Amino acid sequence: MNDALRIISDEHRNMWRVLVALDEMADDIAAGGPCDARPFLMIFDYIATYVDRMHHAKEDGYLFRLLRNRDPEAGSLLDTLEADHAASADRLDELRTALVAAAEQGKTEPFLRLVKQHATFGKSHIHLEEQRILPMARAALTAEDWAEISAAFGAFGDPLFGEEAQSEYREAFHRIASLAPDRIGLGGTLTGALAPAAKAQSPVVLEVRGLTSNYGPIQALHGIDLEIRAGELVALVGANGAGKTTLLKAISGVQPVTAGAIRFEGVDITRLKPDQRVRLGIAQVPEGRQVFAPLSVEDNLRLGGCTQPGAQVAMDLKRIWEMFPVLWEKRGLPAGTLSGGQQQILAIGRALMARPRLLLLDEPSMGLAPLLVEEVFNVISALKAQGITIFLVEQNAFAALEIAERGYVLEAGAIALSGAGRDLLENEEVKAAYLGM
Repeated sequence: MNDALRIISDEHRNMWRVLVALDEMADDIAAGGPCDARPFLMIFDYIATYVDRMHHAKEDGYLFRLLRNRDPEAGSLLDTLEADHAASADRLDELRTALVAAAEQGKTEPFLRLVKQHATFGKSHIHLEEQRILPMARAALTAEDWAEISAAFGAFGDPLFGEEAQSEYREAFHRIASLAPDRIGLGGTLTGALAPAAKAQSPVVLEVRGLTSNYGPIQALHGIDLEIRAGELVALVGANGAGKTTLLKAISGVQPVTAGAIRFEGVDITRLKPDQRVRLGIAQVPEGRQVFAPLSVEDNLRLGGCTQPGAQVAMDLKRIWEMFPVLWEKRGLPAGTLSGGQQQILAIGRALMARPRLLLLDEPSMGLAPLLVEEVFNVISALKAQGITIFLVEQNAFAALEIAERGYVLEAGAIALSGAGRDLLENEEVKAAYLGM
């Protein structure tokens, strides 16, 4: 039951962020901004493919069908929701027609009115499902029903629900975030593409044993033990001051270690300098982005590749431009002039220029608009799919554990809990302490 409902709620959160972006883009035009048709068309296409083709198909074909059989009182609500699903294509056609009139003839008022109505309608639809339908399903459906639903939702080879389809939808979301105005997105004019998946390997990449670290007389880390295998995405969650950033700094070599050992790909790196660790294949995206503000975007990226041969730097720059075309568009500008979201993408790109085999990410979603929070985690998922090993530190525990294969919970400088990311999401202690549940 939990897996199927979690998938539906995850998709609801994703759609909610897209609707918020749609709403705010309309507000920008109403305030006198230009009417750029492309991000709107991207969103309409995303709704038509991801929402109508996959999400609604899962609900109508499985959840709603089985709930209708088990709970007659749900029938009228399900009739309303299924009618809404069926009418979605007509609403999108109406929006596209109004968008043409707004972009080509300057008739923005009817278009903005329809956009506002669509965003409000979509949010109400999601709210109805979350507040009424999902609780009814939890109460009425049997174990056999949930087994059927979960089997469909977990069919990774399925052309509608499987990994290939999910990859397609990640690309679609990436295009929306790339084109959305920089108040809510990356503010680019090109979309780029996330690289395709690569098969992960399984040997241990990072091993930390008995690690302690002090700030003067204050002990910040207390005997940390953890390991990360090649191709894994492992999350570290905890409250402010728990020692998360200190642990990442110790791994990257900028925070002294007072006891214990750090091994990277079987090599003891506990006493190696930070630049030596970078050359071995460890790169960190620091908290707060920390780009070199006076330097150009391109120079920031080149600094990230300073340990690599010159010819390789040129190849890697091309790869970063293709993934994040907004950086190509702004390559000559000082990094300090970029928006927060653009700076975060630059910080990730700078780390990727080092060709890391272990990528350390410290609070990458901090201070970002909701659409960009989703895009950052979208990018992280894509990097993981390429086979990059990732250690993700996040205060946004739900988002981090949702995409992580495994996770650790850090409290007062010590590991309090560990396990599969999904299992930690269901842990009552984690829910109470970090998920507000």
